[in-house]
Parts: sequence; structure tokens; C-alpha cells
Amino acid sequence: MPSHLSADRPAAQPPGRGSVDALISQTRRLKGDVDAVRRDAAGEGSDHPRERWQRALYDLALHQLSDLDEHLAQLRDGPLPTAAPEPPAPPRGSLLSRVGSAEWNLLTDEASWSGELYQILGRDPTAPPLTLDELPSLVVDEDRPKLTAMVTNCLVDARPIDGEFRIARRGGDVRTVHMMGEPVLDTDGSTASMWAVLRDVSELRRSQRAVSETRDSLHHRQEAARSEQRLAVQLQEAVLPPWRGSLRLPHRGPRTLDLASRHLPASTNTMIGGDWYDALELTDGETLLSVGDLTGQGVGVTSNMTMLLGAVRGMAMAGAQPGQLMAWLNQLLDATVQPALGSAVCCRYRPATRTLVWAQAGHPAPLLFRDGTGRALNAPDGVLLGATSGAAYGQAEETLQAGDLLLLHTDGLVPGHTGSAAANLLLGLAPRLAGNRTAEDCVRSVVEEFGESEREDNACVLVARVMS
Repeated sequence: MPSHLSADRPAAQPPGRGSVDALISQTRRLKGDVDAVRRDAAGEGSDHPRERWQRALYDLALHQLSDLDEHLAQLRDGPLPTAAPEPPAPPRGSLLSRVGSAEWNLLTDEASWSGELYQILGRDPTAPPLTLDELPSLVVDEDRPKLTAMVTNCLVDARPIDGEFRIARRGGDVRTVHMMGEPVLDTDGSTASMWAVLRDVSELRRSQRAVSETRDSLHHRQEAARSEQRLAVQLQEAVLPPWRGSLRLPHRGPRTLDLASRHLPASTNTMIGGDWYDALELTDGETLLSVGDLTGQGVGVTSNMTMLLGAVRGMAMAGAQPGQLMAWLNQLLDATVQPALGSAVCCRYRPATRTLVWAQAGHPAPLLFRDGTGRALNAPDGVLLGATSGAAYGQAEETLQAGDLLLLHTDGLVPGHTGSAAANLLLGLAPRLAGNRTAEDCVRSVVEEFGESEREDNACVLVARVMS
């Protein structure tokens, strides 16, 4: 192709062979490093959308490095002669073919093509190159206006060309070509010719689409998970107790308990978990208090929670005492395919005698605070959840006093601590809780102490203060 001056700058001098060889060596080292990282990250070949997206990106990066290697080699070796009968084909799977070049002389209507351009456009290398007027005959109908606009803007307004269009090669093969070019001006500033470089980017665009599709698949999966989480929250708000602020009961008589509660979500982006609290004023004037957790996460857990709380409330309204309620609940879960209850504590408060009757199933015992000190209630005799059907659950009784504070919680309330260790830390709040006037103030103190720390699991706390 004849030398020329572009509209904006003189032609650059070709780089030295040694400097290009150095670039080729660096490219090949980088390719080896990327390939090593890809193999380390491959794992077991999971078909999860995130893993598919990562594999697609690694493949795209490796292909582009391979083609950068080829282009640098072409830069070092120079273009193939126009008369070359069979320009070498690009490596199998290459994203970019060798770059072809062309110049169209507007004064003589002559065209000059490199050997690579014949291969890119699927033309017989012995045929004469197409003129600018003939070039659109290779382009698919929908893209011809785009090519015409690019060439017109270049020749008339001296704008550089940088765009893509599709060509139809012999046999019906459609390829995507990227074209970059500039006008060449004569001494009086008029456009004398136009030069351009073209490359086949069909495989590159295919790989980019694969990356985009796997990314979209991953986003759809994440959005589905977020939708499930939103649905779980909506279900909880519709059918479960409110998970913030005070529990307000429809009092039919004197108010006997001041109640407050809080749900503390996990710090991680996990789905809604199965921790719950509940309070229900029964028809005989007594109050049902319960706290527990279900195994699993998500909408299925919310559905199970709704069923479980409905069963607990129904049995309590029918007069079942906490020990009997736990036994019936155990039989109910044994009859299902997948028992979902992890642990629970159930209390029944009798205001006439200020008596608390309670039972537990693998759950932390309630904590009692009185006169600035606290202790865990003595656990009743009984069996853990999951024993054989018909097992009896022991229940315990505790006589309370006006001003006593009862704290029920799930095992994840104190981050990093469970069982007696968590209970001891909560009991250490006794002097602080003694200074609080309401149950809501007490819950706020607990949250200020333990709610700001990052937690792996959801947690619930319920506080009941004896009023009279």
C-alpha cells in the first residue's frame, strides 16, 4: 500500500524489531499467568451462573492475549503482499483475524488491498480489489446505510472512520468487521484518498455476548434471590408478629405485662432466617409468650413458621399447658416429611397468681432480672425435641413479682457466644436494665450492647416486665 499523510498527522515510523519482540515476550508471559490463574480458579467445573461467567471472562481474556500476540507478530513481520495466493488462516478459535489494510485513490479510482483483507472479506486474492462504490455489495442490507454514512463523513467532513458492519461472504457466512480509517489530503487540503484497516471481530463479539449472557444469568439469579427475600419479608409482615418495637396486645382487662421485642438481622446478605418471637393474650386472661428458631432460610421457612405459630397459638387457645404443647408440637413435626423446628421456649403467664409456667425444647432458658441482679430460670425436667413420639416434656413454674423483668432470646443474640456464655453476658446487663422504666427501654439497652456487632445469624429478643 503506498505511503501517505493522514488528515491529522504524518505516518508513524514502524517500530524497531527488537522492541516489538519484547512486547511479544511480555504478552506471552502474561498469557501464561492468566492461564495459570484460570486453572486454579476452575474448581470442580461448577455450572453455577457465577462460575460460568468467570470462565467466559477468562476465556475472553486469553483469546484477546493470543490475538494481541498475533497482531504484534504481524506488526513485526509487515503485511502480506497483495499477490499472495493463500494468506495464512488465523489460529483456530482466534477472536481477531489478522488485520487487513486498504487504500482507495479518489483521483484515479484505484484501490489497493493487502493480502489479509482478501481473506477477511472472503474474496479471491487474484481478483481486483473493490472500489468504494463496489464495497457495499459485500455488506448485509441492514448495515449498508451505516457504511455509507461512515465513508461519506470521512470523505466530505474529514472525520475518521471507526465502526462495525456485517458482511456476507460466499456460502452465506456472515461476519462482523471492524473498520478504522482516515482521509488522506493533498497539498491544497482536498481529500485525495482514504485508507483503512479492517479486522474480523465476529468471534470477539461472540465471546463478549457469552460474557454478557452469563453475567445476565447471574444477575437474574441474584434478582430472584432478592425477590424471594422481599416476598419472605412481605409474608412475615402479613402473617407474623411485627419484628420491631413493642408487642401491643388487645387488653380485655388490666394491663399485666409490658412487652417489647426486636428482630436483629444477620450482617451477611443471607436470606431471611427462621427466628421468631410471639405473644398472645389468651381467652382466660393469661398470656402466651414464645421464642424459637426454624432450620433453613427463605420463603419455605416463612411458610413453616406460619404453620408452626398457628399450631402453637391454636393449642394454647385450646388450653394446652407449655409441657403438653411441646409434646403435641413434637408429634406434629414427627408426622411431617421435614421437621423444621430447631429449638423453642414456651411460657404461659398467669396474672392472678403472677405465675410463669414454661417449657423448653433445646432452647436457652428465660432470664429473670430482679432488684438489679439476674439469673437463668432452672430448666424443667424433660426431653429434647426430636425424641420418640409421645415423649413428655417437663414444665417448670416460677412465681414473679411486680417489677420483675423476663428476657427470652434466641441463641444468636450475643455474637460469637452461645449457651451459658451468652446468658452470662446478658445477665451482666442487670444493673443497667434495673434503671430502665419500660420494656422498650430494656430492649434498646440490649440492642445497644449486642446489636451493633456483626452477626452470622438472625436473632430475636423478647422482654416482658411484670406490671401488677
